[in-house]
Amino acid sequence: MPVYNAPLFQIDPKETRRYAGLMKAADFDEQKIEDACQDARLLASPKGIWQIYDYDCQTQEIKAKPPCIIQGTKIGAHLAGCDKVILLSATVGDEIEETVTKRFADGEYTSSVLLDAAATTAVEQLADGMEKAIKPKAAAQGYGMRWRFSPGYGDWPIEQQPELIRLAHAGEIGVSLSSSMMLIPRKSITAIIGLYKEENNGQDTTATEHDLHGCAACGKLDCPSRKTE
Repeated sequence: MPVYNAPLFQIDPKETRRYAGLMKAADFDEQKIEDACQDARLLASPKGIWQIYDYDCQTQEIKAKPPCIIQGTKIGAHLAGCDKVILLSATVGDEIEETVTKRFADGEYTSSVLLDAAATTAVEQLADGMEKAIKPKAAAQGYGMRWRFSPGYGDWPIEQQPELIRLAHAGEIGVSLSSSMMLIPRKSITAIIGLYKEENNGQDTTATEHDLHGCAACGKLDCPSRKTE
């Protein structure tokens, strides 16, 4: 049950600007974004956890007890050729969210929005760090890694979040779900990473499927945080 507790030494201001919907706001005060990133870094309580399971890519079955069948054709194609999967969860804790809510209630709207965006950046960076930590361990076993894929991307239904919470053991780091399938704390993620034997890379799949990363895998074209580059 590997737990990841690496600190966040910095939070990317460019990504924070994107999550705040400010990519086209050329005259926005950059110092406000920098301040939000610094506040988020100090407020964050980063934690992550992951578990590894055998996987049948033909039936899309995660061989857990009880097993889980992954629903969705895009996630199935993304994991084609994989015989193991990693289920992970990451969070930056409650304090950031509480501070965002308080600032908004106090009328500090710009500060609240920017801190919220910085918190989103922080949890994504945390997950990136987890992938970097996992990659050499996987490589030592002869495995390559597909990029992480979360419920809500493509056609993978958000209703499978409870299974990811269970399989990742997310409760061990304080992550749970609301009745409406929202993650608690809100600045948390769950995701799956496919592992494939290096000599089998590309089996039963295409390069095009693997190239669809992040925003490119999501059908929400009107999202203000969508990457355009």
